[in-house]
Amino acid sequence: MAFSGGIDSSALFFLLLEYEINFDIAIIDYGIRQRSGEEVKHAKALAKQYDLACYTATAPKFTSHFEAHAREFRYDFFDSLMEVHGYDNLLTAHQLNDQLEWFLMRLTKGAGLAELIGLEPVSRRGNYTLVRPLLQYSKEELTAYLESTGYPYFIDESNTDEKYERNRFRKHFSDPLMAEFKQGISRSFNYLREDKKILAKGFSILHAEKELHILQLHTLASRTRAIDLALKKSGYLLSAAQRKETEKETSLVIGGEWAIEIQNDLLYIAPYVTASMPKKFREACRVLKIPPKIRAYLFQEHIDPHNLPAQGE
Repeated sequence: MAFSGGIDSSALFFLLLEYEINFDIAIIDYGIRQRSGEEVKHAKALAKQYDLACYTATAPKFTSHFEAHAREFRYDFFDSLMEVHGYDNLLTAHQLNDQLEWFLMRLTKGAGLAELIGLEPVSRRGNYTLVRPLLQYSKEELTAYLESTGYPYFIDESNTDEKYERNRFRKHFSDPLMAEFKQGISRSFNYLREDKKILAKGFSILHAEKELHILQLHTLASRTRAIDLALKKSGYLLSAAQRKETEKETSLVIGGEWAIEIQNDLLYIAPYVTASMPKKFREACRVLKIPPKIRAYLFQEHIDPHNLPAQGE
């Protein structure tokens, strides 16, 4: 479980204990607040009290684009814990206010339904499941729970710093809306998730291994939505210009990071890497019709191309 000591993660921590769900915790010190060291000590003390493992990491000083760099560092840390220690599920304490903040931020930049409903209760990330159990609950409800039980928590003073985009949206838009329209907002997100499921039927996932995704497109119009969803699960968000590019091209590299190839009704997505490959491996990929931009990643990650879906299957 991703833990910070704030309201949301503290509420999730004690709810998991109450429901007797086995878990351990992980906390990151970003070093941007005076009390961050205290919060790490608090996390370690809680873990010791309840006989849990507590994993810690200290982030480097990010000089620009803090939110994006912090998120990348955070999930790299979580991904390594999942792999090294063999965990199957990562729990985060995102709640209804977070869902609305995300929605509003993406809405102002131009986004489709897949991006607008970016926080799912259960989703896959690489080789594990990402679970957000609190999406139906508001921060107000979680605060009331902690106050009524007397459980400890910290107030993150950086949440009021408007140099961060999310805080500006929170103060000026999402908090006022939640205060007046919480029930309607919660119902709307439930309806939108159902709509998203219906729209997603334009494609199906055939194979997922490490960061490789192979999807079958049932309609040509679904390809941008499929790319959108697959990349979002890996933590990458398409810009408006990149979305247009995916609508026109069948072989491209997005942001220098992701290779995307479309062959007939199959969509291949993998990290873009370059590598010298043995002739035998290259020939096997050619015979199996593995798209060129995908091959180096398969070789680097020791993924056998013979185990991948073939054209027409």
